[in-house]
Amino acid sequence: MFQTDDLWTFLWSFLIVFPTVSFVHQLGHSFFAVLFGGNASFSLGRGRKLFCIGPISVHRIYFLDSFCKYSPLKWNNRFTHTVVHLGGVIFNVGSILLINSLITVDLLDPHVFFYQYAYFSVYFAAFSLLPVSFGDNRYSDGMAVYRILRYGDRIQLLN
Repeated sequence: MFQTDDLWTFLWSFLIVFPTVSFVHQLGHSFFAVLFGGNASFSLGRGRKLFCIGPISVHRIYFLDSFCKYSPLKWNNRFTHTVVHLGGVIFNVGSILLINSLITVDLLDPHVFFYQYAYFSVYFAAFSLLPVSFGDNRYSDGMAVYRILRYGDRIQLLN
């Protein structure tokens, strides 16, 4: 049952853990876009821009949403575009495996932050893989991968 004490955990998860998961997800897309010869930038949140650090911009409502854009890839084929669109999921799942490994070998202590991070990462990855069209040529990662593999579409990443 949700109690008053749980409000702090909720706020912490909502304002710190979830944006961290979102950051790692967008970092995955960006990493693979750059690896395959493109340029990438991403934004955390919506609203007025608070600050930029290189290709990363953070907006006032930083916990609400995140977006990644990348330029044409030097290696422009179905495989590279598929990997760029799956990069967020790869980084989310990879970070869970890394954290769990570090806990297993006693380099990190088990903490509720890591539990919540893993929970939200699985959530983020699962919903990213659902094949959904949002309209206006905007797709979930899963639908983008489907369209890339099936039709050879070159879909701009805006998730």
